[in-house]
Amino acid sequence: MDLTLTIFVLVYVAMGVGHLPGFRLDRTGAATVGAMLLIASGEISPAAAWAAVDYRVIGLLFGLMTVSAAFMVAGFYDWIANKIGHLLVGPKGLLAILIAVSGLMSALLNKDVVAVAMAPILCSICLGRQLNPLPFLLGFCFAANFGSTATLLGSPQNMIVAETLNLSFVGFMEAAAPPAALSLPLIWVVIVMCYRGRWSLPDAARPAGGSVAAIAPDAQVTFSRGETIKAGVVALAVVAAFIFTDVPHMLIALMGASVLLVSRRIASSNLLHHVNADLLLLLFGLFVVNAAFTATGLPEQMLARLRDSGLDLHDPPSMLLIMAVLSNIVGNNPAVMLVAPFISGSHEPEALGAAIVLGTGFSSSAVVFGSLVGIIVAEECRKRGIALGFVEFARAGVPTSIICLLIAALWIHHLG
Repeated sequence: MDLTLTIFVLVYVAMGVGHLPGFRLDRTGAATVGAMLLIASGEISPAAAWAAVDYRVIGLLFGLMTVSAAFMVAGFYDWIANKIGHLLVGPKGLLAILIAVSGLMSALLNKDVVAVAMAPILCSICLGRQLNPLPFLLGFCFAANFGSTATLLGSPQNMIVAETLNLSFVGFMEAAAPPAALSLPLIWVVIVMCYRGRWSLPDAARPAGGSVAAIAPDAQVTFSRGETIKAGVVALAVVAAFIFTDVPHMLIALMGASVLLVSRRIASSNLLHHVNADLLLLLFGLFVVNAAFTATGLPEQMLARLRDSGLDLHDPPSMLLIMAVLSNIVGNNPAVMLVAPFISGSHEPEALGAAIVLGTGFSSSAVVFGSLVGIIVAEECRKRGIALGFVEFARAGVPTSIICLLIAALWIHHLG
């Protein structure tokens, strides 16, 4: 028990910090090593470890990431980013369009794939137009995080919640989409207020050692209309099957991925290259680590103390608060993985699912490391010598997250 507890704590320290202090072991490495040590030491048997892995979540996530990656390989994300960036509109109009497109795409596709593909291009376009990239990239980041909460397609934590609570596609969307949609115009309002008078690129923010014009755009994928249409048809078929059939979500997603992997134009290795294998391995490790920790009986004691203090994991308002705090400590996916074993059997599954995804999604823009999208945006700014630090990110992120969490709380109360 002591060894299990020690490994569990060290793994989640790595989840929160981003790596195991003193070692070059990132989140995925920590979860993997933790799982292997627990199996090798006999703290959990190999059979129990395999049984702990929820194949439905892994299969669903792999399938949907493959569908999202197909749009990247087809050059669709690059094409969209360029179309938005070259619109002849003012800064506020450009920000509004960017927020709407980012929110919509992140609801229908994987938000992390969208961010990896579009953030570098948007950053280069802003610099080329002599615009301050910070409000636009922050708007893109916040909209991706918030918009992704609208459907189970948007993020891994949504998929985990949907599979754990057995939520249908429509049921999930009805519970989570309204506050997600309302959050998008609020992002625009907050960013416009924070960056009034700062739309142009200030001299202090210009990349060191050269002018803006000297910055070449990142290499872009050539747009393929045929492959984009193919990916779009498959994506629509997947969503339609989610809505109109009772076939398990995992099987639908895997069928869609299979169709896209068989191609005469695009090598399967190219498509699979854009599937986040690290995330899949991270989830594998956390399933095992969490199962070993659950077997110690400590989680039940902790839950009893939470209930005594007025916080119940089956109570949607309590869960909204818990997830808003926990996700900024250990990250969105680990936070959901941590509570997933204890939320089944809820009498209000839709409200509870909405509380979890809105709590993690709306709080993830409070700090720069609160989501992978925020880290991607910050990294793109760093590459170009643009300062996007903790304070600058939080200046717009904290009020946006707080306002949207309050709206989520009202919505959850309404659902109850």
